[in-house]
Amino acid sequence: MSSTVAGLLQVGLLIAALAVVYRPFGDYMARVYTSTKHLGVERAVYKVARVDPGSEQRWGTYALGVLGFSFVGVALLYVLQRVQSVLPWDFGRGNVPPGMAFNTAVSFVTNTNWQSYVPETVMGHTVQMVGLTVQNFVSAAVGMAVAVALVRGFLRHRTDRLGNFWVDLTRGVVRILLPVAFAFAILLVATGVVMSLKSGVDVDGQTVATAPVASQEAIKELGTNGGGVLNANSAHPFENPNAWSNLIEIFLILVIPVSLTRTFGTMVGERKQGYVLLGVMGALWSAMLAVIWAAEAHGLRALEGKELRFGVPGSALFANSTTGTSTGAVNSMHDSFTGLGGGGALLNMLFGEMTPGGVGTGLYSILVMAVIAMFLAGLMVGRTPEYLGKKLGRREVTAAAVSILAMPTVLLIGAGVAALLPSTADALNNPGEHGLSEILYAYASASNNNGSAFAGITVTSDWFQASLGVCMALGRFVPIIAVLALAGSLAAQRKVPVTAGTLPTTGPLFATLLAGAIVLVAALTFVPALALGPIAEALL
Repeated sequence: MSSTVAGLLQVGLLIAALAVVYRPFGDYMARVYTSTKHLGVERAVYKVARVDPGSEQRWGTYALGVLGFSFVGVALLYVLQRVQSVLPWDFGRGNVPPGMAFNTAVSFVTNTNWQSYVPETVMGHTVQMVGLTVQNFVSAAVGMAVAVALVRGFLRHRTDRLGNFWVDLTRGVVRILLPVAFAFAILLVATGVVMSLKSGVDVDGQTVATAPVASQEAIKELGTNGGGVLNANSAHPFENPNAWSNLIEIFLILVIPVSLTRTFGTMVGERKQGYVLLGVMGALWSAMLAVIWAAEAHGLRALEGKELRFGVPGSALFANSTTGTSTGAVNSMHDSFTGLGGGGALLNMLFGEMTPGGVGTGLYSILVMAVIAMFLAGLMVGRTPEYLGKKLGRREVTAAAVSILAMPTVLLIGAGVAALLPSTADALNNPGEHGLSEILYAYASASNNNGSAFAGITVTSDWFQASLGVCMALGRFVPIIAVLALAGSLAAQRKVPVTAGTLPTTGPLFATLLAGAIVLVAALTFVPALALGPIAEALL
């Protein structure tokens, strides 16, 4: 069997698996966030945290909950790393340096999982399990909670309440992420993924690092986190030993972002609305997969930086899925991709987490872009734009604009300043166009909360630790605040009846408009920078 046929079979199996779970899982998540009943373990959490699960919050209070919870998470994770030497299972690795601890704390709390360190020589098992893995769960649940709050904004009328952040957070962890991650951790162990509390095993006189990989690998992919327990990430045979584990991990990366479109359609009472979003996500994902796959298959060094057990198809499929979401896990070295292949992975991130985006972030990002698309349509026909029965006025469009412009702003400023610093040249393994691509990729990954990297750039200096950490925080929380402000404004409105002049949002016309808006915004914002980096490299 040729590698192309094998790759097409993998894509077919992946799409079939996602199609099988799409309806039941999407509807289940809708029930999770609309149910009025609380599980016993949830009531215990509310009691300890002194939360009234029956109360609801205004958008500002909801946002403060997100920010406060995340700030405490950063502080606790920072302290945990700084006192690692007194914790069990530290294996003599010592305390994590301050700059690295700050960068890592912000990274995992923002669902970025950018790693400026070698995990098996820096982090002990306690920090990995108690600190990083916990954030893998709760940071993903935060994204889902914000997405649900925005959906409620479209659903509700003449109210200032969007739900309860603490209830949404708890349900996301307890009812969705924990049970699914538990089941798939067992499945990954069955495929050969390592699960051990030892620091390493001796093989022919050499010590090979081990860790409790399977339990963290499952939530790393499911929560679109991406931070590996081992430095080679999902290219390491202990994390991703064969083609079946590779396919399972890609499935985990995509299953929640894809199924949330069904959740959206179910919650708004018109499932075709979710199908349109899914169609746009799927079309862009498929187009970028074709670009990356073709570029790598016809490159001069097709297998450079790739694992032979995955080949070009398995590597391209993983790279496209991990950069199209906010995962950041890698099973190949993106820095070794061709100019066009690496540029495709970079462009996936520059689309702004919509193809299909991260857990929760993908849904709210594409809904924000839907607001922008309807605004553009309104300008073209001279009519006040509407979406899902809500008018889109100055306040709504401003909030949407702030949300989509936050990532490009921090990315381009950060990358521009880094490119001007003399010390950056020493951090790059490659000069010229590829070196600029490495800088762009690093700041795109941080600002878009992805976490993958062109490994040719060394980011251990204080400048990179601090600047990338700031980009992660601003790229995460500015859009979240804007999205919640948009949700609050929408919820306060009355529902507008559908008229003959209302643009349908369940057909191919709107899908084309939405896809065009996504591509247009990315092109207008990033083409100049891309032309100097990956495009120039591809043309050489």
